[in-house]
Formats: sequence, C-alpha cells, structure tokens
Amino acid sequence: MHPPLRPHPLWCSLRPATLALLLGVFGCRTSVPAPRPAAEPFTSITEDLRIQPLAPGVWRLVALSGEEWGHIPANGLVIAEGGGVLLVDPGWTEAQGERLLQWVEDTLKVPVHAGVATHFHADRTGGLRALQARGIPTHALALTAALTSQQDRPAPTHLFPGPAQQLGPVELFFPGPGHAPDNITVWHAASGILFGGCMVKDLKASSLGNLSDADLASWPRSVESLQARYPAARTVIPGHGEPGDTSLLAHTLELLRAGSR
Repeated sequence: MHPPLRPHPLWCSLRPATLALLLGVFGCRTSVPAPRPAAEPFTSITEDLRIQPLAPGVWRLVALSGEEWGHIPANGLVIAEGGGVLLVDPGWTEAQGERLLQWVEDTLKVPVHAGVATHFHADRTGGLRALQARGIPTHALALTAALTSQQDRPAPTHLFPGPAQQLGPVELFFPGPGHAPDNITVWHAASGILFGGCMVKDLKASSLGNLSDADLASWPRSVESLQARYPAARTVIPGHGEPGDTSLLAHTLELLRAGSR
C-alpha cells in the first residue's frame, strides 16, 4: 500500500485557472484509491475452450472459433445451482459443446439440466448439438428456431415467445432486435450478472462488429430496455471481449449514436 499523498506547496502558488487545469489532467487526491480486485484466472479445458470463475456457482466460458471464422473468442456462461447446471451459448461447435459437458461432469459432478442460445448465429448455437445428443433441453426464442432452420444449425428444442421467461436461476429476456432480430439476454439475479450477448459491446470495441443481421433502428431502444430492467446489474458480459459493469451498455449506445451520425 502506498503512503497517503499530500498536496505539494507548489499547488498553493498557482493561479485558480491553472490549478483547475492541472487538477483536471492529473487529479488531486489525499490518498491512493484502492485497486480493483484482480480477475480470477482461467482454466483451460482445451486449446480453444477456457473457463473463468465470476461468482459463486457462475463461470465465464470463452470459446475460440476455428480458422474459418478467424479464431474469434466468444463468451458464454456456466451456472450451477440447485444440483444442476445451465449452459449459455455453449461454444461454436458440437465438439466444444461435448468437451464442455465433459468438464462439467468431471469437475462440477452435477448434471447439465438445460442450455440456452442467445441468438441464431454460430457462436451461440454451434454447441447445442452436443446437448441435444444427450437429450438436454435447449431454450431460445421461437424466432431463433426459425432462423437456425434456415442456416442448417441446430434448432433449440424449447421455445418461448418473449419478452421474458424464468428458467431455473435465470431470467431470459428479449429486449427487442439489435445485433440480431432474436437476441436475448440472461439475468442471474443472485450474482448480479447480466449476460448481454452480442447486442452489448465491450469497452474496447470501436465498432459495432458484424451488422449482417442487425436492426440499427431498434438496437438503441433495446439497450435502453436493458438499462431500465436491470439497474442493479453488477457485472455485464458482452458476446465478445471483457466483462465490465453497466458502462458497457452506455458504451454500446455511444457506438450506435456515433454510427447514426
């Protein structure tokens, strides 16, 4: 821990306007702020699949795409509660989904009760086949099922019409179109974790990414719906990139507004 910082006598000799400028640039505190807690380390399941603890019973999954997609990392969730596990966006491929199921079996030693796909793209639905091969229910919007059937991707087996549905420890919510016409979010109230999926951008994002199925007119209203519904969110997880707090929602809105100018 650093010792407290005390203002140097030089500050007292500066003109008010100069002092205000310097304070704006360098800041003036009598103590050093406490550092943010370091993120928990990752565990590698395979070279293209990693897991990171976020909260008791909640892990962030990071699955790496194959060469055909440019080795893009995509986020998912593993939630263990009530003697079972819920998987959210369980990988790009059936093989990744199968390895994730094996990790749950070997490490958590509880059954997977359900899976969720947050929209119809491959980074969300690719791993569903592994769950379905074991007879595990997979949940998504009815629209997601319709769109996956057009793309030769595994369709979810349990559909809900929206806008919201409770599924075990989480709430599934359809705030409206955005990155995709069917993007939903997953809210885990016990930990304050909001999985925003690809409709939410990480703080390092300087663009909105893939817009091939985006609804740019509706996207801002959809993000505002998340802000209004989940003001207590402590951790927000984007579809790609690092988690953060609700500033990710504000940043996504900034990108959308910049793109509309």
